Amino acid sequence: MLPLDPQADPGRRAWVACPNCDDRQGCDPCAAQRSCSQHWRYLLTNTGSLLHLQCPSCTHVWVHESGFGATRSVWEPAPGSLPGS
Repeated sequence: MLPLDPQADPGRRAWVACPNCDDRQGCDPCAAQRSCSQHWRYLLTNTGSLLHLQCPSCTHVWVHESGFGATRSVWEPAPGSLPGS
């Protein structure tokens, strides 16, 4: 089990299912996709719509694309700009 990240702050939270422990299983507010007082995640950082999260139950750390706000675009090099192309 990992320790909590130094950036973990209960004031910065997100309500996203943990891909590791699924601790919100059987929770009525979570099943109804409402904010729950028990099954929130630490929002460590974000870059646009990309969220860096940590689960307080199992301390798993992962990245989640929320799709909200400024989404990131995928950079593709221009044809012929790379050596050998």
